[in-house]
Amino acid sequence: MYTNEDLRAQIIYIVKHKLRIIDDAFMKKVFEGHDECIELVLQIILDKPDLKVISSSVEYTISGFQGQEIRLDIIASFDGKIVNIEVQRSEQGAGIKRARRNSSYLDANQSDIGRYGEQLAETYVIFITEKDKFRLQLPLYHIERCLMETGQAVNDGAHIIYVNGEYRGDDAVGRLMHDFFCTRAADMNYRVLANRVSDFKESDKGVSDMCESLDDLMQLVQERFKNQGINQGRAEGRAEGRAEGKAEGKAEGQSEINALNRILIKAGRFDDLARATEDAAYQQQLMAELLPTA
Repeated sequence: MYTNEDLRAQIIYIVKHKLRIIDDAFMKKVFEGHDECIELVLQIILDKPDLKVISSSVEYTISGFQGQEIRLDIIASFDGKIVNIEVQRSEQGAGIKRARRNSSYLDANQSDIGRYGEQLAETYVIFITEKDKFRLQLPLYHIERCLMETGQAVNDGAHIIYVNGEYRGDDAVGRLMHDFFCTRAADMNYRVLANRVSDFKESDKGVSDMCESLDDLMQLVQERFKNQGINQGRAEGRAEGRAEGKAEGKAEGQSEINALNRILIKAGRFDDLARATEDAAYQQQLMAELLPTA
């Protein structure tokens, strides 16, 4: 099991040499409070070189029609339009119904929409995915409502766009996706993004800030993994019906969780670490995927 010093050293190494904009924790730090970075992304994806972001928020909590809340990676506005950007490595988290849900939340949070909704703002939900979502080797996939009989768009103002993170064409989108997967600022194409990445990888303050964010996550992960290991051990001990079974079950459960923890830390998969603390089924899925079988 890692000591605190081991964990800290591993996190510093990951920050400096492994993290990329496509990684959730790093993406949020890069874009937080920096409209110019979000502006660049939108200018390229929407093909609007003169676009100016009016406002933006990272990890924005938004309510739906029934008062249920979801957290968006990025929300921004420009020229009266509202944009949600999601950066997603997992294919499971990039489903089309999630995009539809996010779009509906953007609508639900608007006021003064008119009696018949005629004043609803134009909205964009943009998913930047690690893999080619639709496997057609295209840079962008635009999803619009249309008349099925003719294929004509109905232009209701709701747009969904998937960006292919695997695309590396010699154009603006290809260069942007290259930058999203770079571990070094020096290798990036767009200076506004490179400068921000450099802030968190090459300055002592930036590295420290990034490590603190990951430290908070790791403390949460360790505490919840510890509790899960104890609970799993107790359950197995009761099933065995003897004290030594309880101890053995507890040790075995904690050992598996520690092994998974180490693998995910080394790979920089902090998104999976965080999700595993909340979702026992997903934790078991990761164990089946990553841990050697007996």
